[in-house]
Order: sequence, then C-alpha cells, then structure tokens
Amino acid sequence: MDRFEKTLVAVLRLTGFVMLTAIVPAVMPFAWMDDIHRLLGMGDLPNAPIVNYLTRSLSAMYAMHGALLMFFSIDVRRYVTAVKFMAALAVLFGAGILAIDIIAGMPPAWTIGEGPFVIVLGGLLLWLSSRIGIEGVKS
Repeated sequence: MDRFEKTLVAVLRLTGFVMLTAIVPAVMPFAWMDDIHRLLGMGDLPNAPIVNYLTRSLSAMYAMHGALLMFFSIDVRRYVTAVKFMAALAVLFGAGILAIDIIAGMPPAWTIGEGPFVIVLGGLLLWLSSRIGIEGVKS
C-alpha cells in the first residue's frame, strides 16, 4: 500500500467516523436540538413536524454516508471508482450547500465552515483516489 492509498484510507475513515456521529442528533430529544439551536444564536428551533423530520432524516443520511465511506476504506483499490464518484459529488454538493447557506442566511462561521470544507474534502478525496494504482508517482 503506497502513501496515497494509506492517506486515502485514513481520510475516508476519519471522515466516515465523524459523519457516523450524526446518528446522535437523529435520535436525540428535540429539547436538546432546541438548546443547541439557541446556543448557535439562531433562536428557538420551531417544533413542527417538518423540522423534526428534516433534522432527523438529514442526520441519519449523514450517518449512512459515513458508513459508506468506512466501507469503501476497507478496500480502496476495489472501490476506487465509487470513491471518485462520491468525491466528485461532494464537490458539487459543497457548492450547493454553500449557496443554500448563503440564501438561508446561516451564520457566517457556519457558511464558511460547511460548503467550502466539503468542496476541499471532496477535492482531496478525488485527488487521492486518482493516485491509486499509479506507479512511480512523485509528489
């Protein structure tokens, strides 16, 4: 396993683990979500069915994505095409999330830390996965 493959495995596992922690908000009491929402300076979290559904289903979706990344990390050579596809989607998703954050009026720290981070992470995964199996690549 070369250094690109080792780095890709580490990034996939770290990202996957962090995303798996999103299962916690999927099942946490709504009052806790409301407390966090207020701590972020966004006021009371509306206690409406659509808000409850969206917060929980999105958290579950992030956790599912994390599990998928962990699975890919088991054999990156076998799943390199899927990793490249997910990485390209992450770049596009990050751009979309950045636009959504701006339109929604999210706090600046949130906006800067979310979309651009996902774009950079997707770019890193795409670059690393494109190096898998290339012999004699110099950094």
